[in-house]
Amino acid sequence: MALVENWMPPSKENWELVVYIFQFFPLVAFLQWFISWYGAGKTSSDSKYNFPGKIAWITMEVPGFLTVLYIMNTLPGQLGIMQLPWENKFMAGLFITHYIYRAIIAPLINPSMSPIHPLVWLCAIVFQVTNGLSIGGYLGGYGPTTRYEWQNSVIGYRAGGRMELGMVIWVLGFFANIWHDDELREIRRAAKRNLERKQKEKGEGEKKGGVEKVYVIPKNGLFWFIFYPHYLCEWIEWGGFWIMGGLGCVPARNFLINEIATMTPRAVQGKRWYIERFGKEAVAGRKAVIPGIL
Repeated sequence: MALVENWMPPSKENWELVVYIFQFFPLVAFLQWFISWYGAGKTSSDSKYNFPGKIAWITMEVPGFLTVLYIMNTLPGQLGIMQLPWENKFMAGLFITHYIYRAIIAPLINPSMSPIHPLVWLCAIVFQVTNGLSIGGYLGGYGPTTRYEWQNSVIGYRAGGRMELGMVIWVLGFFANIWHDDELREIRRAAKRNLERKQKEKGEGEKKGGVEKVYVIPKNGLFWFIFYPHYLCEWIEWGGFWIMGGLGCVPARNFLINEIATMTPRAVQGKRWYIERFGKEAVAGRKAVIPGIL
């Protein structure tokens, strides 16, 4: 049963429309270069309309992988596909695995998260659902649906080697992303430990909170060279995903390009924030998101 007729899961015409329109998302993301405001993370503003960080993050990130999961379980039956190839299931599994970590595990294990403005929350939901429709439709029946198509639909690639190469790149990017995320979490965990120690020394009872906004310059891993290695690692991850799908996998290509278009201006603005807060000497020549380049 369709949740929304011809949209969830999408008809082929509607899916093609979504994929086509999503190619132009970088034009929207380009506006970020001219807007310094961003109502989340380091630049979260004090607004009475803000949502609590963890709740907002989970609810705005979960719709993407739930959309893919739903389409993968409904669209094949509507199209009369008895069994999807393992490549379709495997790529969908990687997508869902990433977002189980990003949307659920990461915010729950974060010591704290800054509030998120409703506009950021709403834009993220729109992005997630659109991307979920795009990728879910491709893997659920509108892309390759037989072993033959996977092996012969992409010029210049052998399916097995392509899948293996893309998988290795995805795994490296995924775990590097988690590792660098944890470096940021450790900053707040350390701040929380210091706060608890000081409270004990003063004979005060344990108090919750107090480390909502603690920022220092991370120095481990790729943080020696850039401020946003977790962004770069995520791009590597989705680059591997695109390789798995093949150069002709437009939804995977759109996802990678749209992430880069969205996150690059935020990284550049974030570097500017570090300079304003800590000074140019403390920044010590670090780039924003690509070592030695940007």
